[in-house]
Amino acid sequence: MATRFTVSFTVAVLVCSMPTAVFALETYNQDFEELLQPDPNALANDGWFVFGNVFDPEGNYLYGYGSFPAPNTGAAFCQIVLGEGGPDQGAQQLVVFSDYENLDHANGNLIEANVFQEQTIGRENVGEAWLFEFQTKLGNIEGSSTATAFIKTLDPDDGYALTNLITADMTSIPETWDGFRLGIVIDADLEGQILQFGFMNTATNYEGSGIFYDNVVFRLNTVDVPDEATSIGASLQQNYPNPFNPQTRIDFSLDRPGNVEITVFDLAGRRIATLHQGELGIGDHHVTWNGRTATGSPAPSGQYRYVLKTAGGQVTRSMVLLK
Repeated sequence: MATRFTVSFTVAVLVCSMPTAVFALETYNQDFEELLQPDPNALANDGWFVFGNVFDPEGNYLYGYGSFPAPNTGAAFCQIVLGEGGPDQGAQQLVVFSDYENLDHANGNLIEANVFQEQTIGRENVGEAWLFEFQTKLGNIEGSSTATAFIKTLDPDDGYALTNLITADMTSIPETWDGFRLGIVIDADLEGQILQFGFMNTATNYEGSGIFYDNVVFRLNTVDVPDEATSIGASLQQNYPNPFNPQTRIDFSLDRPGNVEITVFDLAGRRIATLHQGELGIGDHHVTWNGRTATGSPAPSGQYRYVLKTAGGQVTRSMVLLK
């Protein structure tokens, strides 16, 4: 099943006499100790949002809902909990899980719950490297439930199209606390786009899906310059040419050998073509896509996502096929 992306909308009233808003990424640091655990609005007041996506049992997209301020009630998406931490986590932690208030659980549909912070990328951020760091431990994952940490970028000038998806799989992490980080380098194409960092869980039939998180940090990296390789051992470049017709080249590199899959999806999440699947060694590689589906028929004009997946996670970029 293809990973889905969240979409959040901001409505602004523009007044001619008002200066143009200036955006820039800002450091975020939260250990959840100062948030009021009984307050149902505690996470929302700290800037957390939620968004739900629903798929049928075969993985076909049905609908989405949100964005909404994140609840802190224990019934849906997320909650501040007590007593799950160790010496480094303190008294309060964040738990993220599926939206059990969505009754489509009972119909066997897959409920994907996204819990995230979001910011807008500014001109001054171009060329910077940003890190998303957190500590985590396994909760009550059951059955077919999955969990993921992510950084996403979305283009509001292109229908909130997904332009980056950097993930780390949380489904099989230990039951003891450990630290993780994801990284992204801001290129010029991302100016004005929305950056989200957070967590998602997918579950059905009311199966358990909880993962605990703490000491969440989003910060500028001033020491070294990470990219997607921070988490998945690989980096994925923008295809060239883009837009393209009849074919395009996709370059990527691996910092460790392993099984690699590169696939093309349409915006509905349907797999269009598999460009590579198998073992590759360390170093630079590339694939080409000829604009055709897996059956050999020409793909229609439009926007597509190409996904590089390794054992450590996946990263996604967008491309446009023109006829």
